[in-house]
Amino acid sequence: MGYEAGVSDADLAVIDAAVPGNLWRWGIADTAQVKLLNHSENTTYRIQDGDRRYILRVHRLGYHTPAAIAAELDWVQAIGRDTAIRTAAPIAGQDSALIQPFPTPQPGERYSVMFEFLEGEEPSEEHDLAASFEQLGTITALLHEHSKHWTVCTTKPKRPVWDMDHTLGATPIWGEWRQGIGVTPAVAAQLQKGVSRIAERLEAYGMGPDRFGLIHADLRLANLLLHGGEVSVIDFDDCGYGWYMYDLGSALSFIEHKDYVPALVAAWMKGYGRVRPLGEEELAMIPTFILLRRIVLVAWLGSHSETDIAKEIGAEFTPQTVELVSRYLADEWLTTEAGGALQPV
Repeated sequence: MGYEAGVSDADLAVIDAAVPGNLWRWGIADTAQVKLLNHSENTTYRIQDGDRRYILRVHRLGYHTPAAIAAELDWVQAIGRDTAIRTAAPIAGQDSALIQPFPTPQPGERYSVMFEFLEGEEPSEEHDLAASFEQLGTITALLHEHSKHWTVCTTKPKRPVWDMDHTLGATPIWGEWRQGIGVTPAVAAQLQKGVSRIAERLEAYGMGPDRFGLIHADLRLANLLLHGGEVSVIDFDDCGYGWYMYDLGSALSFIEHKDYVPALVAAWMKGYGRVRPLGEEELAMIPTFILLRRIVLVAWLGSHSETDIAKEIGAEFTPQTVELVSRYLADEWLTTEAGGALQPV
């Protein structure tokens, strides 16, 4: 799997037109109400058929193979069976298959998956984000414990690998960070200093089985649902093999520069530590994993410049990232007042 061009508005029009004609695959009437929710790597819709609601995900052309999608769904189903984590289960079609074709007039074979609908809304600054992050820390640790002991995981299903090479290195999944919005030669030189420091620290940290395994890889606020004070996790589309602590970086996507981030990190650490206590080396690496994800998002915004979020925050995101790099290089970001590593709450 590798990154190609992002989905376009032309793709969206074609997909929109094809949704009603494909709903029969799940026994849903073509007169069901269809509402677009998101158009990015994939295109997702809320489907309402009478009093029944579902989430339809139409996969982007060429992004995941059927084997990779099946591996994701296997893990989601195992999480539902083996844990108390609340997530959306996939729904089989009338032929009992979880992965359904989604033909359109475009060349290329599209795939689609239907999920159960979960009540909730994306956590935001209007909520108690620290409380949500404490729950998320516990959920994340439970996911990591599950992936470590899930026997299917030992077969290495075909999922992305979120290592240095596939994030900020030679074959990045989400695009080249040097092509991010507003990355001038001077900006690239400063970001490169951060990338080099990240690479050095990751190499020293290593990829041992207690540090690197199957992760969600995209636990940002948009992939969480808050309902009745309880957090659930959705959208495992980017799950793959990476550092466990990368999941903390992904949880802070697009808000890494906010003043309240240290409080969110502390809350996440508290929740995570209830299940998997964090050692000193893991704690010391927290700023590295958050900045790793941040620079990956510079690349993502550049390769998805047509998206609403890129248009909204793209111009300011790179300068903010440069500032974070400067603080990171000076060891003045997300550390104690004495300049040491973060400590568990």
